[in-house]
Amino acid sequence: MSKDNQAVIYDDNNVFAKMLAGDIPCHRVYEDDKTLAFMDIMPQAEGHVLVIPKQKAVDLADLEPEYAAAVLMTAKKVMQAQRQVFEREGIIQMQLNGSQAGQTVFHYHIHLIPGNIHELGIHASKQVDGEVLAKMAEELSAAIAG
Repeated sequence: MSKDNQAVIYDDNNVFAKMLAGDIPCHRVYEDDKTLAFMDIMPQAEGHVLVIPKQKAVDLADLEPEYAAAVLMTAKKVMQAQRQVFEREGIIQMQLNGSQAGQTVFHYHIHLIPGNIHELGIHASKQVDGEVLAKMAEELSAAIAG
């Protein structure tokens, strides 16, 4: 729902849809037939990863059960890798539904942020260097692969 309580219609031109289509690059951490996990380019903390389904869904209410389950299984893999790579026990799992909740990209996604909620930076305030993100993505991918 938008501010005027109208349902948000999925936009095939959103940035995550473009990533899934291969039109925009991303620093991939993990991918399978139902999900994609990648580094957030404007992270709230080091190692901030986003997990998205390969289904057109604006928020949780739109997500088919098999994609919801796949997103959670991918999140579990990523979280285990984040704990290993960043030596952090605490991983914030955050998921926002609708603009009133703070959702800015209207494709369902989960934020996985190593850190403490009281130490988070402001989201989308600063872009991190691509080489730094690429290195983190490689380390996390290797940790998931075992």
